[in-house]
Amino acid sequence: QVQLVESGGGLVQPGGSLRLSCVVSGFTVSTYVMRWFRQVPGKERELVARLIDGRTTLYTDPVKGRFVISGDDSNNTLYLQMNSLKPEDTAVYFCAAGRLSYASPSYWGQGTQVTVSS
Repeated sequence: QVQLVESGGGLVQPGGSLRLSCVVSGFTVSTYVMRWFRQVPGKERELVARLIDGRTTLYTDPVKGRFVISGDDSNNTLYLQMNSLKPEDTAVYFCAAGRLSYASPSYWGQGTQVTVSS
């Protein structure tokens, strides 16, 4: 059974850092297209970062140079290291997985809240 469980969200001051984790069960992280999305109430869900084959990465422009997506097959976990956080990064963050990079993800986690505020 496939399951994705996020953790690591919380309240952080502007300029701070957080690392989100997504523990995966049912498949190996490097064999799927793994993504982090975020959503703010009233807005559409936004792709933040993507990881293919455990090494090829893609980032949305607002987070380039600040966020790093990575995966670890030894503990089957996807990560999102978030540095230099800004108030506009405040959102619920979701991890997602699918077989195809051009299709919507098949599996989603429940989300974790990130709040950037002083």
